[in-house]
Amino acid sequence: MMRKYPFRISSHLPKAGIILSAWAAVFSLPACAQGAADGGFDAYVQSLWPVAQAQGVSRTTFDQMTAGLRYNARVIALDKDNLSSGGTSNAIPAFAPYKAKHVDAARINGGRSVYSRLRPLLSQIEAKTGVPGAVMIAIFGHETAYGKVTGNFDLPEALATLAYDGRRRSLFEPEFLATMVMVERGVPRQVLKGSWAGAFGYPQFLPSVYLRVAEDGDGDGVARIWSSEADAVESIGSYLRAAGWKNGEPWGVPVRVPASLNRDSIASQLNPARCPRVFARHSRWRSMGEWRAMGVVPEQGNWPADHIQAVLLEPDGPGRTAYLLTGNYRAILDYNCSNFYALSVGVLADEIHR
Repeated sequence: MMRKYPFRISSHLPKAGIILSAWAAVFSLPACAQGAADGGFDAYVQSLWPVAQAQGVSRTTFDQMTAGLRYNARVIALDKDNLSSGGTSNAIPAFAPYKAKHVDAARINGGRSVYSRLRPLLSQIEAKTGVPGAVMIAIFGHETAYGKVTGNFDLPEALATLAYDGRRRSLFEPEFLATMVMVERGVPRQVLKGSWAGAFGYPQFLPSVYLRVAEDGDGDGVARIWSSEADAVESIGSYLRAAGWKNGEPWGVPVRVPASLNRDSIASQLNPARCPRVFARHSRWRSMGEWRAMGVVPEQGNWPADHIQAVLLEPDGPGRTAYLLTGNYRAILDYNCSNFYALSVGVLADEIHR
């Protein structure tokens, strides 16, 4: 199969004094007036030409990409709302309600349908990446409901607005530039639609992630993750392989933990710089054989090989379903660093595969 791999921007991978009354007025302006309300936006966008040129973007492409771009106050409002909704509470909700909402009948049945339809292709991708097809389909389902919800924000406009705002310019400016590289290398400008935060296509990749890992799964020469299920699924497998997925290991195992387990003795001593609240909930690494010797038993009667390393997570507290999580779970966390997200992807994958 002839394959055309997207180009890389290895140095830009993600893997983001106006008085209050004037600021509020900007948020109330219609889209057509937002650019005029913030004259510095155009100057900022044009200042990026030397950087874009250094990354191989032609003047024609740069002008095409920046013509008519407007500061989008709605994007900034959503960004600020997302920031404030994170909260500062240390309280962690139970996983069970999240699981019920995200591993529901619609996602399970939809996933099984896609899995069945793409099974011959998935077998090829599994052989190439080592990633189970059900895991790739589960991410597809979580990200965009199997392609039904991909976002309708203009990607260059949203990313340029977020970069200009400045709060996370180090993330969003390279992503804005990556959209130009994509167009320079053949991606149609009109398909660059996605979320307010810059994710697009069926897998919801940031532009730099597309350039790094997207693959052509249907053999037409282009990685069309915005319209091709085959391309989207193979690109998800490519992402997880690059994130360290190990062939032959499960993502995790639902287990029951004995009440007698001394949890203090297995508490992690690590202080990770990335996603500390996520990893703080994980125990120390132990082999499956060691967990079995401690009285931990799988809920379904299946047990991975004794040498496989795993951490313990009890997302709903002692006495409820817990999970032994392997290094492959960390690959899912690389996609979205949330225990609830990664757990629900794994559980949905298991349901799809049944």
